[in-house]
Amino acid sequence: MITNVRLHEGSSETTYRLIQLHERDNVGIARSATPPGMVFQDTELRSTMFIPPGHKVALNAIQQGESVFRYGQVIGFATRPIEAGEHVHTQNLAADPFARPVSASSGGPDPAPAPSNRDDRDTGFEGFLRPDGRVGTRNLIAVVATVNCSAYTARAIAHHFQGGQLRAYPNVDGVIAITHAFGCAVQIGGEDYQLLQRTLRGILRHPNIAACVVVGLGCETNQADALLTDLDGAGKNTPPAITIQDQGSVRRTISAGVAAVEAVLPQANHHIRTRQPMSKLTIALQCGGSDSWSGISANPLLGRAVDLLVRQGGTAVLAETPEIYGAEHLLMRRAVSERVRQRLADLIAWWEAYTARNGVTLDNNPSVGNKVGGLTTIYEKSLGAVAKGGTSPLMDVLDYAQPIVVPGFVFMDSPGYDPVSVTGQVAGGCNLVCFTTGRGSAFGFCAAPSLKIASTTELYARMEEDMDFDAGQVLDGRDMDEAANHLLAEIIAVASGKRTKSEAQGIGEDEFNPWNRSGVL
Repeated sequence: MITNVRLHEGSSETTYRLIQLHERDNVGIARSATPPGMVFQDTELRSTMFIPPGHKVALNAIQQGESVFRYGQVIGFATRPIEAGEHVHTQNLAADPFARPVSASSGGPDPAPAPSNRDDRDTGFEGFLRPDGRVGTRNLIAVVATVNCSAYTARAIAHHFQGGQLRAYPNVDGVIAITHAFGCAVQIGGEDYQLLQRTLRGILRHPNIAACVVVGLGCETNQADALLTDLDGAGKNTPPAITIQDQGSVRRTISAGVAAVEAVLPQANHHIRTRQPMSKLTIALQCGGSDSWSGISANPLLGRAVDLLVRQGGTAVLAETPEIYGAEHLLMRRAVSERVRQRLADLIAWWEAYTARNGVTLDNNPSVGNKVGGLTTIYEKSLGAVAKGGTSPLMDVLDYAQPIVVPGFVFMDSPGYDPVSVTGQVAGGCNLVCFTTGRGSAFGFCAAPSLKIASTTELYARMEEDMDFDAGQVLDGRDMDEAANHLLAEIIAVASGKRTKSEAQGIGEDEFNPWNRSGVL
């Protein structure tokens, strides 16, 4: 609920808004900066100290050890007695362990119903149909490095085509470099070796990629021949592989790579955009630089757009396992089977063991910026983050970079670090990224357009060169369903070729970052 509160001071009157998100909550959210000693209208609640905008204020006295609720869910426990009207944040709130209820009878939203009939109003989008039936939102040529040692060379080949070299190929959206810091000093056939190959193969066969050129050093662990063995990719021919050691120098390899790209350009240019159903759209759901408003505006707004997409047969992929911690029970309630529910429970257990083994806790996740923006604990951050997934049933739970084959709303295991997480989602088959932000993010991803959604109008105005959509309008009274339809229309426009702000600036070459889970040899 949203309650108007007023401050009377002399002859002037300032209106404040106090936001209580659920009737069970014992904290409210200050819509704007609230000075100490102010009485909220229609209540007897007086602020005992300065409350920054987006931060929490106790609606009543909270005893030490008592649960603090936001969204109707536990976000932590009071570390000392908290007065009514007091600022609730890191000085008096902590994320102690507790058992999350998976049963809806324990409170919170009901489990999602069984999948409903598909919405007949398929708005569709203009995409590139590939021979394997998948559809790209972009028509790109990728120069893929097998190892860090060939990263410079791969970038130099791709950068050769950043001038006017593509004017004769109007259907080609660009030549991109896929580089990374790995490819050697790992066990052949080991976990990280397999994970890197799965991730790179996901790019090689990605529907946004019309053709590829693979560039290696020659002596690396991640050999090009092994990477390309049995590659089943979007009906494309096996990519040519060039190594620096075979060519005799970096310069010669760049020349050979440029020639290899020039050879596939005519073929790539034959692909044209045609009308495609929404079932061919697979979006990655991400958030970065979150603030308190993210869970009130941008994330639930994206969640409603996701529900609209899913009803039209599309797919949305939530990830960042550490950033659902404390809210995973809400996703488990929506699982379509016990297998899916147990798979998510197993991932949470793995991350608890992983962080303990490395001497950290999952509550280390909220960043400095998250906390300045009003988020205190990982539970609070996670409860806002899962809102990106809407209310549709959870159809599948995937490993990192695993191919996405089940349509609808699914979850992919990944770290909370945005570049690593998006890399896995795109390698799995996501052809567009929806990225919410509260503090402001400059994220882009060269292999898939990244649409950034600002949580407040103030952020959108301040970073308009980097933001694609203003979700703050719902904080100022715009109907959420109306705004969700507007956001879905923007997603469709980007899928159909509209360039995002990050694409227009050429951002996204450095964000390809495969997950390296174990040691370096």
